[in-house]
Amino acid sequence: MKLIKPSKLKKGDTIAFIAPASGLAALTLHRLKKGKEFFEELGYKVKIFPTAKKNSGISSDTAEYRAKDIMNAFKDKKIKIIITTIGGNTSHQTLEYLNFETIKKNPKILCGYSDITSLHLALYSQTGLVSFYGPAVITQFGETPKPDEFTTNHFFKAVTNTIGEIKPSKQWSDDKSIDWINKDDLTKKRRYIKNNGYEWLKEGKAKGRIIGGCLPVILHLSGTKYWPDFKNKILLLETPEGEDFRKGESLANVDSALGNLRNLEVFKQIKGIVFGRGFGYTEKQIKQLKKIILYNTRDYSFPILYNVNTGHTDPIITIPLGVETEIDSSKNKFEILESAVL
Repeated sequence: MKLIKPSKLKKGDTIAFIAPASGLAALTLHRLKKGKEFFEELGYKVKIFPTAKKNSGISSDTAEYRAKDIMNAFKDKKIKIIITTIGGNTSHQTLEYLNFETIKKNPKILCGYSDITSLHLALYSQTGLVSFYGPAVITQFGETPKPDEFTTNHFFKAVTNTIGEIKPSKQWSDDKSIDWINKDDLTKKRRYIKNNGYEWLKEGKAKGRIIGGCLPVILHLSGTKYWPDFKNKILLLETPEGEDFRKGESLANVDSALGNLRNLEVFKQIKGIVFGRGFGYTEKQIKQLKKIILYNTRDYSFPILYNVNTGHTDPIITIPLGVETEIDSSKNKFEILESAVL
């Protein structure tokens, strides 16, 4: 498949905020406002689409209206980048209402993570568009007093230039004890932990286009036309919150999801795995998570890099999906080898 790369972000460009799934932004408008101010202070324009301020319960709006915002953002000639407000669990509902030919003719940067995986993979499989697995508005850009510098540096590098080698952050957090709805985030700070850096569950070297995202969300697309080609790819995986948003996805569900990827023969096709830091787990659970990863990838010798700053953790990197990537345990290296923007 021929890749389509969007134009790089430039000062003065217009950024769109949309909510393809959850309507949490409507309940945390101070974070939406903070995200808008962050970009405007840097010299960008921001256009907030209707879904970003809606909450219909499970999602921001109906699938049709969420898809309408997505399409209107892509069709708007002034908009250069689309950033999602947050994830959720229903982005895949919008896919049947998207016009992928129109999107293909109007390529733009799309950035988000978690449930936005559905959009990323569908865009890749249907158009070849490079999209960006990275920060969202209210989870990262809406932080007080300002977004994490590690996060913003990696974001702007990804959408304006060539990324190159990605090194681990010095510290990290998955602290969800601060209630955004009650605006605790305006007075309280997250707890951070020292980062021990990359860990190689399996050693080796691999090169290929990187594709993937949030583990359970990937499976929303199995059996559909939106399922991407995993042949010779580097597979990106990370785990989300569980039913209790302060804790991680149950390890039983993670084990089941990895087993599904195994049965779908994804592991037969790929050349390596980049796995994010497990969210919301105790040290004991992290040890079990690693065993689960190794068990489900038994019989395969490809390298597995663990503890990467991606997905449900802070700070996070921005990974352009579809571009050439290399991982090498002998050099403790994770590198994006090509620019994702024109």
